[in-house]
Amino acid sequence: MPDQQRPRIGIIGTGAIGGFYGLMLAKAGHDVHFLLRSEYPAVREQGLQIDSAVHGRLHLHPVQAWRSAAEMPPCDWLLVGAKTTSNAEMAPLIAQAAASGAKVVLLQNGLAVEEALRPLLPDSLHLLGGLCFICVHRAAPGVVEHQALGAVNLGYHSGPAASAQERQELVEEGARLFRSAGVESTAMADLQQARWQKLVWNVPYNGLSVLLNAGTTRLMASDDSRALILALMQEVVRGAAACGYVLPDGYAQQLLAATERMPDYLPSMYHDFRHKRPLELQAIYAAPLAAAAAAGCELPKMRLLHQALRFLEANRGDYGQGTG
Repeated sequence: MPDQQRPRIGIIGTGAIGGFYGLMLAKAGHDVHFLLRSEYPAVREQGLQIDSAVHGRLHLHPVQAWRSAAEMPPCDWLLVGAKTTSNAEMAPLIAQAAASGAKVVLLQNGLAVEEALRPLLPDSLHLLGGLCFICVHRAAPGVVEHQALGAVNLGYHSGPAASAQERQELVEEGARLFRSAGVESTAMADLQQARWQKLVWNVPYNGLSVLLNAGTTRLMASDDSRALILALMQEVVRGAAACGYVLPDGYAQQLLAATERMPDYLPSMYHDFRHKRPLELQAIYAAPLAAAAAAGCELPKMRLLHQALRFLEANRGDYGQGTG
């Protein structure tokens, strides 16, 4: 077993998110192991690379890369960078790679993702959520392009930690891991509050990037799309409040201003749609809509966006081929 000063870290889902944070941790001297599938040969031969506007070009070679979770050494921390749409498939891999009492961190967007995964994991594992504020995408096998930001907010969901103090200590431990790698990280006292807060950005920009075929720069340049973004943000804030999570005053306007300062960015849902991968509609739209509705709060613009995205996902083979 690794000592407490140098825990073993496993990356489940070495795409853009897992690749970025895993490489940063490894470059900081941590014992990091990467689970890979189709990109395994490329990463074994060429290593992992980040082309970052913030950190420059970073290269990790050799990489502790594995084809099978069952063959990985037991990991004390497991960072899950896969999309929420594959969580059921990831659950047995997490269990195989986990050391006794391991901490599992879902670096994922959306609401109720931990609730869906928890029944599929051993009770002995701690489950945490991680909200990543980062502009990053996979450029090629083993190559991650990082445009801006990078912070991770962590919160405890469930597991064997008996007291609020113990849960918060584990979250603080995770935040220190990220900070030791030069990544800004905050330990959140309330994971659900943090998830609603992240949705204020994810709901408009992910969906509208697909619906309007545009990145953040074009979306912010148009008065019409900007007004729609703000209206969607305000709906999410209202839904959060109905569920008991009051977000900071002026939060939507803060996010608009921050997005204007960002380089042009195509959110992850845009890339998923273009590459014909499943869209994270359940976690980012259906779950918060259901939670708000259960609290007596309807979010009509968000519901319309969700319905349009469901149509596009079901008919994307015909995308751009109108009949008029």
